[in-house]
Amino acid sequence: MANEEDCRAALGRVAARLAEVEPDRLAEHVVERTISCRVPDLGLAYRTRLHEGGLDPFEHDEDPKAAQVRLIVDSDDLVAMAHDELSPTKAWAAGRLKIEASIFDLLRLRRLL
Repeated sequence: MANEEDCRAALGRVAARLAEVEPDRLAEHVVERTISCRVPDLGLAYRTRLHEGGLDPFEHDEDPKAAQVRLIVDSDDLVAMAHDELSPTKAWAAGRLKIEASIFDLLRLRRLL
């Protein structure tokens, strides 16, 4: 099982990858949203804000259900996705990644992945 440090590093990789998206493409698909990532096997949750400039730094979140987009993933799967060893689509289809969001937010996220 991955630890908290591994998860924070994985989230950092995700943010760095999003920063590589062309600004015009990002602006076309991004609407400002709060995003939480809950890691139930470690009892952790993180929050960030997605906007045209990318992602704000991830911070611990005491109320992950308050975010507009909520991701739930175990630590090992989070690390695997960050290292391109597991695709988010396959993780979602297998029930290893849960996403709670509006249909419009899901479509926007799909275009960015």
